[in-house]
Amino acid sequence: MASFRAIKEEMERRIATRQWAPGATIPAEEELAREFGSARATVNRALQELARAGVVERKRKAGTRVALHPVREARFVIPLVRQEIEAEGADYRYALLSRRVEPAPELVRARLGLSGEFLHLRCLHLADGAPYQFEDRWINPASVPTALTESFAEISPNEWLVQNAPFSRADFSFRAARASASEAEILGLPAGEAVFVAERATFIGGAPVTLVRLVHPPGYVLRTSL
Repeated sequence: MASFRAIKEEMERRIATRQWAPGATIPAEEELAREFGSARATVNRALQELARAGVVERKRKAGTRVALHPVREARFVIPLVRQEIEAEGADYRYALLSRRVEPAPELVRARLGLSGEFLHLRCLHLADGAPYQFEDRWINPASVPTALTESFAEISPNEWLVQNAPFSRADFSFRAARASASEAEILGLPAGEAVFVAERATFIGGAPVTLVRLVHPPGYVLRTSL
């Protein structure tokens, strides 16, 4: 008999991998209870948790559907850098610097608790032609397989993931740091210049989705609403 947590994580996996696409109707509780060999009440609890997290939408007599635009139950809203820049009245531009599938380095393995090959993307976001944010991102293809078919030439991984990869948990860290040699070169800064760094890891159930390091030049102001 599957536990409530195991059922919830399996549902999250199916949503993340598009087995249950946005807007799709999820099988009825009775059918899911038979599949998982569990009581209907256990399945109902899992669905209620997903509904509270904004991953699914439940309506009487209409059943349960995957949310078209999942609202994450989180204390921090994942920002779109394009919207940040445009809100300041600046012209936004995005450049993909590199896109590779490669083994995750030790730091990524430690943060995500997973080894193997990840999709590694390095991007630059610009405001009025000046570097605004360097994005160094690792995506777990097991959680988001459709990322492997996306070129990211026209849309940033930041924006694509917000649209296409629901998550159930996120870990954040923010700190001041010194730019590495490569970060300084990309951002047009002197070597070792002070920068603002934000790191974010997201998960769907127990599976990691992505780990990203966002590096901002001096003068950046973090704004958010709760």
